[in-house]
Amino acid sequence: MSASIRIPDGFVEELKARLRPSDVIGRKVKLKKQGKEWVGLSPFTNEKSPSFYVNDQKRIFKDFSSGIGGDVISFVMETERLSFMEAVEKLADEAGMSLPKPTEQDEEAYDRRKRLYACCEAACAFFEDRLRAAEGTEAREYLEGRGLGAGAWARHRLGYAPDDWRKTIEHLKAESFGMQEILDAGLAVQKEGGGEPYDRFRGRVIFPITDIRGQVIAFGGRGLQPDAKPKYLNSNDTELFHKGRVLYRYKAAREAFGNTDEGGLIVCEGYMDAIALAEAGFGHAVAPLGTALTEDQLGLLWRAGPEPVLCFDGDAAGLRAAYRSIERALPHLEPGRSLFFCLLSEGMDPDDLIRQSGPEAMRNALEASLPLVEVLWRRERDAEAIDTPERQAGLESRLLAAAGQIRNPAVKNAYERDLKARMRDHLWQQRQARRGNAPGMKSQKPGSPPPRGAQQTGTPAKTRGLGLLVRAMENPHLIDIAFETLSMASFPDSDVAMIRDVMISWPEAEKGVDRSAIRDHLLQRGNMRAAELLESYPDIPDIAQDGPEEREWLIALEQYVAREESGPYGPAGAGGEVANSPESWRRLHHEVSERKARAARLNEAAEQADRD
Repeated sequence: MSASIRIPDGFVEELKARLRPSDVIGRKVKLKKQGKEWVGLSPFTNEKSPSFYVNDQKRIFKDFSSGIGGDVISFVMETERLSFMEAVEKLADEAGMSLPKPTEQDEEAYDRRKRLYACCEAACAFFEDRLRAAEGTEAREYLEGRGLGAGAWARHRLGYAPDDWRKTIEHLKAESFGMQEILDAGLAVQKEGGGEPYDRFRGRVIFPITDIRGQVIAFGGRGLQPDAKPKYLNSNDTELFHKGRVLYRYKAAREAFGNTDEGGLIVCEGYMDAIALAEAGFGHAVAPLGTALTEDQLGLLWRAGPEPVLCFDGDAAGLRAAYRSIERALPHLEPGRSLFFCLLSEGMDPDDLIRQSGPEAMRNALEASLPLVEVLWRRERDAEAIDTPERQAGLESRLLAAAGQIRNPAVKNAYERDLKARMRDHLWQQRQARRGNAPGMKSQKPGSPPPRGAQQTGTPAKTRGLGLLVRAMENPHLIDIAFETLSMASFPDSDVAMIRDVMISWPEAEKGVDRSAIRDHLLQRGNMRAAELLESYPDIPDIAQDGPEEREWLIALEQYVAREESGPYGPAGAGGEVANSPESWRRLHHEVSERKARAARLNEAAEQADRD
């Protein structure tokens, strides 16, 4: 491919956005994850200690042994000795992007788009200048009243559109732009039926909107008069700008995000919120342009980071917006790609919270963000009463229907398990609350967790089986060898049974079942007593594999399965004697085993008789 060929606008940025550097570079360098970066041995020198780093968030690599660094394109150029265009063509094939050979019409389109970019940039500079002029007094007072001084105006290129029908048009004409270019850039409006075009933005504070490369492509305008209609006005869709494909502050936010340890960008509802967050130290904030998030905008968010946080007012409108975002996102969830939700106090937005309580309050709110699955659960739980079996069946149907929208099978299955567990826990809490309303007991709000330290109605004080589960948590190999038995075991205490359920469905099981993490998980879901049981149980020494303690544990666990199958046989023997010694466990285990063996022989004999 000739080096003189022009690459379409935005093609290189789109190409790099589609490729994860660790994937491309990892084919030539053996990389190991280290925090937020990948580390390996330099492909350019013969080093023995790794000093080659790849950062997917910043989309760069750096080799400290040779001093070479850059993006995926420069890596391919260096390692394969390709020209820039050759490397782009190679990576475009890999990313499934076609790079068409330009025709004469393409050259004309390129020149036309270049002029539209220049027109938007000239308008932006004009609006910036007018903000600082005498006619921008009211706009300056508005911005200062929102806590934004001259430094913020410059950082965000804020401006003012004069309250005049043709002042912007006349300025752009003086800058050599034609009327059709001004119309095509979205800066003027043509009257229906002909007539003189007029300025689209008049008497408004101006917020420039940029593309992923930072070039101005459109504007948002905030009316200064109380009766301004609409209050916020965006550019119309143009050759450069489609509001459903752009996020306000995206380039600046992505650059700021590369210097954070966050999981994703912050998404708020408007220009002022995004600016307020950036000025308060949350530079990775963006905003859609007055509409619900689109699939294209979700794609932009996930290119920057795997877990963006959507920040909404905590009122009914904010919840509706959060729910719409869930519907949009569900089909596209994948391992390592989800959403979190920051629901602020009712009537508050990020700008309000920061001005009233400071950046630390905003940080606390972000740290309390809820995962998508929690907000989905609350939406379906609160949709209607679930006080009858039929309504409970309806809840389960809605939950499974929502999970069914997820295309990725692994994530879909994980959601089904999690949502069913939440429903089971919630219904248990409702039953406990109803029991707690009996005479002589303090009333509880339905659906709330039991009071801290409260004993379950009808449950023995001794939480039998808890020690077995704690021992398994602290010795995870026990879970591996007895998973099926654990799943079948029947524990008389509901909270102990709940702990077991969480253990066997723990999503991080491949990394080991962690007692403190399970406790925190139970607390987060409101299962206070179950969490306290785990917290208060003493530490247990390690159990050696294939040792006598392991065998004793297995024998003890099997009794909880036998108790359900064999009537009186369980933690207490046939005569009511508590089996609390190795000898009694062995005796009970032997009795249960004999009973099972006899049943198996009878079944086999019956099957043989049928065959004969």
